Amino acid sequence: MQVQGFVVGRLAANCFVLADEESGDALVVDPGDNAAELLAQFREREFNITGILATHHHLDHSGGVHDLLEALPDAKFYMHRLDYPMIAAQAPTAGSWYGHDVTPPREPDRFLDHGDTIELGGRTLTALHCPGHTPGSLCLYGEGAVFTGDVLFAGSVGRSDFPGGDAETLIRSIREHLLTLPDETAVLPGHNQTT
Repeated sequence: MQVQGFVVGRLAANCFVLADEESGDALVVDPGDNAAELLAQFREREFNITGILATHHHLDHSGGVHDLLEALPDAKFYMHRLDYPMIAAQAPTAGSWYGHDVTPPREPDRFLDHGDTIELGGRTLTALHCPGHTPGSLCLYGEGAVFTGDVLFAGSVGRSDFPGGDAETLIRSIREHLLTLPDETAVLPGHNQTT
């Protein structure tokens, strides 16, 4: 599996593209902003985007989903049921803190919960429901890597002081679902460097 990272938006969030080399199919994780620039990069690299996953509702991770889905109407959209409505709830304030207006995306083609899988070419990726940063935070595990959104960072954990966050729940999620992964697992977080 090929992984390509892009830093997007004024909050410098990581957007990742996971591509299956044999089929050419690709999954976008957390397209938080800069949709037009991302689309240009995807076309240049000849990614066949078959799916888009938002790990959680914060706009720096979900803000570009609508525009990508408009440009890629055959791509499936994945998210957790608890977080999806919160994109629309934040959208009215986006201009003041995010820098521009955001259109909420259509309802996901599939709501993911803990243990659900996404097929990408001949590969299987597993959703891990890790609440605490937000109620519906998801991580995605497969092929020796875990994409953690804002649940876990290099040397730190996500904030739990936003509405819907809970520190105790966040630590429990990390202990039960991330620290149990093999030691050699690469952690690709929503901000900053891989660890």
